Parts: sequence; C-alpha cells; structure tokens
Amino acid sequence: MHLHVTADARPEAMGDVPGTCELPLTRAVVQYRDLHEMDTLGGRIEDVGLALVVEGRFAASAEVVDLGSGSVKVLDLSTELVVLDWVYEPTVDHLTELITASAATRDDAPLRHYSRRLGIRVLERVGYGPLTRPTFLRLGFRDICRDLDLHEGTSIRLVLGPGRLTRAHLDYDACALVFRTALREPDAIFEHALAEAFPQAVLRRQDPAGSADSISYHVRFALPTTLHEARGAVAAMRRGLAALVARFEPDRYATLARLMETFGARETLSGLRIHEPTQRMFAVVPRSVGSQVIH
Repeated sequence: MHLHVTADARPEAMGDVPGTCELPLTRAVVQYRDLHEMDTLGGRIEDVGLALVVEGRFAASAEVVDLGSGSVKVLDLSTELVVLDWVYEPTVDHLTELITASAATRDDAPLRHYSRRLGIRVLERVGYGPLTRPTFLRLGFRDICRDLDLHEGTSIRLVLGPGRLTRAHLDYDACALVFRTALREPDAIFEHALAEAFPQAVLRRQDPAGSADSISYHVRFALPTTLHEARGAVAAMRRGLAALVARFEPDRYATLARLMETFGARETLSGLRIHEPTQRMFAVVPRSVGSQVIH
C-alpha cells in the first residue's frame, strides 16, 4: 500500500481563521476596556468596564449597558471578548424597558440602580479570579480617583510644578499605575518621588518612541491572586498617590485630608460578599539545618 499526501491538501476545518467573533452575544455579561471604545485612558469614572449585552446579533456593533453607570454603549466585541456570565431573557427584557423609560422621562436613576445591583450580583456569583481581576481593580481605583481627584475620567491629575502636569491611570490587566507626562527628558525629582511613594512596586520608565511622544512611568504591582491581595494593592496605590499629592500639592492635600477625615475613604471592595478560601499562607524564610536547606 502506498500513501501519498500532498502539501496542498487540508481538511475544511483547517481553513483560514476569520479572526472575528460571529456568535450572538445577547444576554452575555462581558468585560470591556479602552480597546473597545474611544475614550479617556482608564475609562469614565462612572463606568466599571462590566456590561450586559442587550443586543448582540453582531459582535462588531453590540449594544450594551454598563453595569455601573447604566449608560448605553455600542462596542466592537468582535476581536477581543471576555464573557463572564449569562443572564436570563426576562432580565434583558426588563433592562430594555428601563432604557426606554429612561429615554422617555429623562430619569435614569432606576436604570442606574438596577444596573449596579445586577453588576454586584454577577461579581459575587462569579467571584474573584484572573478574568474578573481587572474589574475588581477598576472598582478599587475608581474609589481612589473619587477621593483624590473627582472628574469625568478614571485618572488622577498631579501638578509637579509650573508647566509640569502628569496624569495617572491604572492598567487594569497589568495592575500597573501609568503616569503620562509631557516631558521628553527623564525627571530625576519625580522618579525619586515615585520610588519613595511606591517602595514595594517595580518602577519602569518608557522613553519616547517618536517625535510626538513623551516619557511615561509605569509602577507595577504584583498581580493579586485573591480579593484580599487586590485590596492590599489598591491600598498601596492609595497611600502612594496621596503621598505624591502631599509632596507636590500640599494645599490640595490638606483640603482632601480634611474631607476624608470627615467622610472616610471609599472602599467598594470591602462591601462585596465574595467567597474566598479560608486557607492561610505564610512566607517561609529558608534556613540551614546541617548541610540541608529547608524551604
């Protein structure tokens, strides 16, 4: 018996990959970020980056409702898609009715309230994990922005001196604070301040790639594997950012400190009922016993 296989022959299943999602996504709870919409880095302060698809016959133009702000958006989910959960059809129908009522009455309070409740229920159901980590970090960083620099974007502005302004947003996937500047040369004073404000993080400088670019600094934290670690990372970000404000804008910090002393710091993550394992982990320092090293 002679076997002959030609290089050109291939089964239909190995045809060219289309590269786009062709599944109907209605009822899906999805994550979205800067890639999916043209918005400010870090997104809007009211949004949480978690949305329910109310009309998703075509992934490239899916109509969604953000489960934090209740705002309706059209996203392109065809090339990058993270589906966290699915809801029942009556839930989509009810949300659609709220959208219609909001447009008719100009009162979006019921829509926002229901969307937020639904978002919390989804997070509590799915729990904390690698897929949901960006959403939890966004919730935590949003609290910091509301306390330190409330405006339309999820970022913090910092005046380093005359004509020297930087904006910090969080890269939710990498758990890294990104400080964007208008500088084209390294700023030794700011670099030293970053190192002091975030002693446990890894500091990286990204030099300009072109004539229109400027220097940015990336402060990377270890990826939190549990909600407890995520809250610790957010707390470290809060302490460091507050220290930077106190250093470069002491008058502004004095005002913010009085407000937080009166009303307290926001901490959305502490109010979520997320089940986590009760196992306790401890750091182990190697020690020598005779000629052996015990880890």
